[in-house]
Amino acid sequence: MKFALFYEIPVPRPWTPGKEHQAYKNTLEQAVLGDKMGFHAFWTVEHHFLDEYSHCSNPEVLYGAVAALTQNIRIGYGVRLLPKPYNHPIRTAESVAVLDLLSDGRVDFGTGRSSTRAELEGFAIDPNETREQWREALGHIVNAWTMDEYQADGKHWKMGAPRRVHPKPLQQPHPPIFGATSSPQGHEEIGRQGLGLCSFTVGLPPEALADNLALYRKGLDQCTEPAGKFVNRTAATFTMVHCAPTNEEATAVAKESFEWYPGYGGALIASVAEWQEEQGQTELGTYQYTRDALQHKRDGAMGNITIDYLRDSGSAVMGDPDACIAAAKRYEAMGCDLLLCLVNPYNIPHDKVMQSIELMGKHVLPEFA
Repeated sequence: MKFALFYEIPVPRPWTPGKEHQAYKNTLEQAVLGDKMGFHAFWTVEHHFLDEYSHCSNPEVLYGAVAALTQNIRIGYGVRLLPKPYNHPIRTAESVAVLDLLSDGRVDFGTGRSSTRAELEGFAIDPNETREQWREALGHIVNAWTMDEYQADGKHWKMGAPRRVHPKPLQQPHPPIFGATSSPQGHEEIGRQGLGLCSFTVGLPPEALADNLALYRKGLDQCTEPAGKFVNRTAATFTMVHCAPTNEEATAVAKESFEWYPGYGGALIASVAEWQEEQGQTELGTYQYTRDALQHKRDGAMGNITIDYLRDSGSAVMGDPDACIAAAKRYEAMGCDLLLCLVNPYNIPHDKVMQSIELMGKHVLPEFA
């Protein structure tokens, strides 16, 4: 199993002058250390309008800075939002290709369709169309990378005439492609598309990954026409991670952030079901899974995950190096190939994140080499 640093770029209130600036500077410093300590990849999100939770609306600018400052660590889109009008597929193909050239072929291309009301409503996107748009956009992107000339002619995007789309990626035929999902049906669909998997299991023990990975593998077995030019069988999941010299320090440092993140994130997912209910939609289609989150919110269960539960259930990788090794081995046993380590879910001090990255690199990663 390999390890990647994973970032939301949270900026907790109060938003004092320079706070966003410092958050990005800290992230760059952490990425450089992650490269030095042997992390396989650096991934970050694309989010819009999400106060505190994520201030990372244009990650590819950050990726360019990371590429310039590092040598070996891969750079992962976690994820590029594909529905219209987030990102035009031809512009996506161009942007990813430039990053792949500048990074000497270190790009992993994660894709997704978004799962918060703030973002979908903010960009006037119909949730019922996002999966269809995601599939269509993927086809345009791959064709733009791999065909000498390409003319998009789909339901959602069209080009007036064939065009040469430049540049082409360094990795041939194209960078590895991933799909992100939270829903059971999404896991199977990503497998059918022949994509690498990015599964969201924050706040759940590693064993909860087993059923979703089984659905993903089932989808892979059904894959006859992959969305890319090759099948990517890498299964990734992300979880909160904090390593410290002692279990006591890890618990004390992580407590606020590890308890905050699952509740806030769960409420964001529930917001899609609330929005569709307000519109009188009784069937939520491919966002049906958000109704479970909404029920948890109405039951008062949202935000009640404690640091003790996370530690004792193994629902986060936390503690001293030995504890982190033991927790990570449970993910490996479930079939996880790439563990995306959310090292600052909310408000962990920069020096403690740096310490965690260094301890993981020195003591944990070698156990999985």
